[in-house]
Amino acid sequence: MFVHLDLGWMAHPFPLSSFRLTQPEQIAVIRHLGLKRVRWSPERSVLPDGGPWPAGGAAAGAGGAAGDQAAPSPGAAGEAAMPDATESAAAAAAASAPGAGAVAPDVAPDPWAEEQARARLCERQQQEACRAWRLLADQVLGQPDQARETAAALSRSLVDKLLPAGDVCVRVLAEPRGDRASAHALNVAVLSLLLGRQLGLAPDLQQELGLGSLLHDIGKLNLPDRVRWPREDFSAAELSLYRDHVGQGVQLGRRMSLPPGALLVLGQHHETADGRGFPLGVKQAQMNRLASIVALVNAYDNLCNPASLARALTPHEALSRLFSQHRRQHDEAVMGGLVRLLGIYPPGTVVELSDGRPGLVLRVNGHHPMRPQLRVHDLSQPDGGLWLDLARHPALSVRGSLRPEQLGLQARQALEPRQRTAYFFEMAAPDEALAESADAPTPQGAR
Repeated sequence: MFVHLDLGWMAHPFPLSSFRLTQPEQIAVIRHLGLKRVRWSPERSVLPDGGPWPAGGAAAGAGGAAGDQAAPSPGAAGEAAMPDATESAAAAAAASAPGAGAVAPDVAPDPWAEEQARARLCERQQQEACRAWRLLADQVLGQPDQARETAAALSRSLVDKLLPAGDVCVRVLAEPRGDRASAHALNVAVLSLLLGRQLGLAPDLQQELGLGSLLHDIGKLNLPDRVRWPREDFSAAELSLYRDHVGQGVQLGRRMSLPPGALLVLGQHHETADGRGFPLGVKQAQMNRLASIVALVNAYDNLCNPASLARALTPHEALSRLFSQHRRQHDEAVMGGLVRLLGIYPPGTVVELSDGRPGLVLRVNGHHPMRPQLRVHDLSQPDGGLWLDLARHPALSVRGSLRPEQLGLQARQALEPRQRTAYFFEMAAPDEALAESADAPTPQGAR
């Protein structure tokens, strides 16, 4: 049975809000969510033998799925079969949910339309998480205990979505909307948690990593706007004030009674393995593993999204610079994990394919980071663009990266390269599970 949960993405533990029920445990979880009514789509539901749901069986089926919940009337079931645009996006992405099968459509789906639906779903989820972050930021100074609970709930929601077994894809979102502070916090948290998952962190450590990464910059809440983001033209006084955000963050974290691992992230996210970081200049041996993860991801995001857009690096350039020029500043295992996670052409990178066509990397599967999924500029298409999964086209490869300004006008209009980079994640569909490469890819310029 294909159900729709009328709850925010953070209010339940499932990877998606619309999915097919495949296990009794899923029904038990739904019963504890406090819903009085669960919507479902008969046309997306199947019987245990894989056959279509019988016509006229809607009401009984809904009652069975909801247990003691109120079953929708046949008319309501008809409404459920026609969800709104948001639910349609979730339904189109439902194949990403672990264990969620797919009913073979009568008409071949449009890959680009499906990709856009998945992207809209991720953007909605990211915006919901950003709203939760802004709420906790408002609570930090005056309601530290409530801020801790809000942050813990947000971290737990993100961690729970990553707990199921299976491949996870990293995707670049549309141009970030809203304030920069929440976008940066979510970027760092999402990539840190994905990296922690890949490095095999236990769930309790992932929760502390989530807390620390979400709150790593809360010390900036006390700073004037002009010094909240690092700039190369800081005066000595401004640089000192900026660096003070670490100590202020630790003080706020203690008021919030954060766990030790999260506090160390707040205190060490600007330390480096070679001892040249701040505020204490500790080396790798004295750094907490969670802090090492956040320090690397924070450095990566600051290169992609600096205070001045004129100084922004492409995701490929940022990863290459970290690997080739700053390797000694970061834990080697953590650095290798980030490269395996993002590939050498991370989402958001403009590339040139081996056949000369330009493209924008939109999505990377961690099990095959060298074969990303991208939007390709193709003049044979009505809108000038084509959705391409390089894992399904072995004859094609990425020749190299491009700067967005190297694109012609038509290519820029078709690909829409981002000025600022925002990331989120989604579970990979079962048919995306490809053999993992034995060796980690190496960014160009690192050899």
